[in-house]
Order: sequence, then structure tokens, then C-alpha cells
Amino acid sequence: MRKWAVIAIATCIAALAGASVQFRPDRAIRVATGYAAHNVCSKTFVSGLDPQDVFAEVSDRAGIRRLRHMLRFTLDRTARTVDVSTLGLFRSRAVFHDGLGCVDLHEPNAPYLLKSDIEALKAKTPPLLSEIAGPAVVEPSDPALKAAFDHAFEEPPAPPFRRTKAVVVVHDGKMIAERYAAGIGVDTPLLGFSMTKSVVNALIGILTQQGLVTPSMPAPIPEWRRAGDPRREIEIEHLMRMTSGLDLDETNSGFDPSSRMFLQDDTAAYAVNAKMVAPLGTRWRYSSPTTQILARIVRDAVGGPEQTLAFAWRELFNPLGMRNVTLEFDGAGTLQGSTYMLASARDWAKFGLLYLNDGIVGGKRILHEDWVDFCAAATLDTDYAAGFWTNRSEHPSAKGRVRAGMPRDAFFASGDLGQRIVIMPTQRLVVVRLGDSVDPSGDIRGLTRLVKEVIAATKP
Repeated sequence: MRKWAVIAIATCIAALAGASVQFRPDRAIRVATGYAAHNVCSKTFVSGLDPQDVFAEVSDRAGIRRLRHMLRFTLDRTARTVDVSTLGLFRSRAVFHDGLGCVDLHEPNAPYLLKSDIEALKAKTPPLLSEIAGPAVVEPSDPALKAAFDHAFEEPPAPPFRRTKAVVVVHDGKMIAERYAAGIGVDTPLLGFSMTKSVVNALIGILTQQGLVTPSMPAPIPEWRRAGDPRREIEIEHLMRMTSGLDLDETNSGFDPSSRMFLQDDTAAYAVNAKMVAPLGTRWRYSSPTTQILARIVRDAVGGPEQTLAFAWRELFNPLGMRNVTLEFDGAGTLQGSTYMLASARDWAKFGLLYLNDGIVGGKRILHEDWVDFCAAATLDTDYAAGFWTNRSEHPSAKGRVRAGMPRDAFFASGDLGQRIVIMPTQRLVVVRLGDSVDPSGDIRGLTRLVKEVIAATKP
């Protein structure tokens, strides 16, 4: 018996050792400290929020919550850095640069720093999009609309808390109501998380309109060009719809490929080196690294990091009159297209208007014809489209949203913690909700209630 016990213990130890090599818990912890460092950095230095409040909210996120009693952060306003560690171990650092937001520092390499003058990129002429509101906050005047806003900002008596930061409603191209949490105003840039994927969708759409790429073309990735490499068949549309079959599934466990991508200076290089694990176009899996590949395609199509930023301002932000925007880049100079764009709630609403108006701004076509319907069409049997989530689907989640009051033709940009831009063509409505909800659904019930009540309040 003693012999078998020794063998059993030895087997368990060997298995644990093998698992630690395979899963690398140290890397998972660094994913957590890196996420916290970057978010505290962006929300403090770009959004101007209180770092202690930000750290408390970041630490309450699922996955990181398990470590929050061990997490420590320091902020240096002179060096403009944020360090986060677990009791002094597994330290991660992010640094802020004016106009460019924050970037993670991975020793020993220094990150690529864009040589761009952001103010010079901003147009000095009026935008193509008519202004949606004046400088003052537009308070809801209709009692029903005011009640909808009250419901959007109310908190439950116990966790998970919703932490709504901003709500904006645009009807027929004009702001009809907006509200902000304390410390946030009409010009405050707020992190969109995966709503940034929808912005990458727009950049690809502009490139398509200009004839530089098409969704049906093989993705221009040199690493995939070798004869016999099955990845050479991957098209841009497969990347947009996350059906590439690449081993880049996202689970937010800290061990998944998507999480590990953020430990790299060159996030896109990490992503393009993934192997195929499923036949092309047959399987959908949510994947931030897939969008990073698209971000690299944009970078290469326009000529480099500085050209990417100039392209985004010239072709997208300036025509829409989006002024309070920060695009963040990784250590190799590739747009952090999966996650890290900040913009004011009004600017996010203006972005939604581009899609509400079928890609046309002030009479000029910005996105390729049929682009909006193409990008709102469901992928396989899911409720994901191409850079957006959609109700134009038979998926149970889409049907559930329709039953809850969100129109059948609606589609929406969606980011972690409940960042949403809901686009409703038949209602001529754009509804933006930004916040820090740790509800696993990102407070989808609160969102659908808001949408339903806004629709009711705006009916003739």
C-alpha cells in the first residue's frame, strides 16, 4: 500500500509539474497585472478619472477578482507610468504618451513610439456630419425619456453593480438626451474595449471603398504565403467574421491565446503565427487576435504606424466630427484594434451614425456600398456579424433581445463591461451606453430595457 501511495503521489506531482509548464500560471498572473496596469493608465491619464476608483473597479472584474487582495499598484505622475504587481511579484508596467494613450512595457524592448502630432491631424474645417448637439449637456425633457435614463443609472442593492458612466441617445441625427456619472462630461474619452473592433471594421470598409482591399481577397499576410500552408486560403472576411479556424480562441482565462497575446510587444506577429485547428469558414470562435491581424492589414495597406493614425483621422474621425478620440498602439506600432480606443460618448454616438446612415456622411460615401448590411449579417448560426453583434439572426440570444424590445434589424458594437453602441435603422436611433458592469452579460438586460424605453419615448 505504501508503495502504491508513493507512486500515486509521484504521479500527481509529475502531472502538476507538467500542467504548470503547459499552462504557465505565471503568465496568467502577468496577464492580470498587465490588464490592470494598462486600464488604470488609460483611465487615469486619458480619461482623467481617479486612479484609486479605477483600480477598485478593475480589481472587481471576473478573473482578476480572485487576485484583488494581492494586487498592488503605484502611479507615477511625473514618469506617467502605472505599475501593478501581486505582492511585489509578476509586475507589469504601462506608460502614457500625450495623444497616444498608454502602451505596455515588456522588458528589455522599448515600445515603438509614433512620431505623430495629433492636433495637426485634426481637421480645421467643419466635419461632414452635422453637429448633433451644442456644448451643454442635453438633459432629457420628456418624462418617459427621463425615466429611461433613471433606470439606466440605478444600482441594485447588492453586486454585481452596473456602474453606468454615460448614456447618449441620438434620434434623426440629433441628440435628444444624455447623462453622465460624476466626474465625466461630454468631452471625456471613455474606453470602448471591443467596440474598437467595430472601428477596425470601419477602417477595412474605407479601404474597400478606396479599392485597396476587399473582404473576399486572401489576407495579405506574408507568413501565410508558403506553398502548402492552409492559412493562405484565409480571406479578410474570415478574419472579420472570426471563422478563420486559427488557434486563437478567446476565453479570458489568462491561459488562452487571446490573453497571452497581450504579453507581446508585437501582438499581430503573435496572432499570425497561430496554427489552423479547424476547417476554414466552418467554425466561429470569438477572437481578439483575429482583429489584431486586421489591424496589421490596415497598417500595411496605408504604409505604417503614423500613416494608420493619419488615415483614421483623415478618413473617419474628421468627417464624423469625432474630436475626443485616443487610439492606442502596441509596442510594435500596430493599432490595438481589438481593445484600446477611447472616445467621448458623443463621439461613439457619431460613429454609430455612420452605420445608421448606411456609410454615408454629409452626402459622401465613406464605407463601401452594401457594407453596412454585409457587416450586420449573422455569421454561421451565431448572433455575431462582422465586427458587430446582430439581431438579424435566428440565434437564441438575438431572439431574446428582440423579445425584450430591441428591434429585429438592430445591430451593435459591444465591448467588455457593457460598452455598447446600438444602431436601429428602422427607428432612426443610436443609443450609447458606457460603464463598468461586472455582470457576466455586460448588463444586457439593462441595455434592452433602456432601448425599449427609449423607443417608446420617441414614438410619435
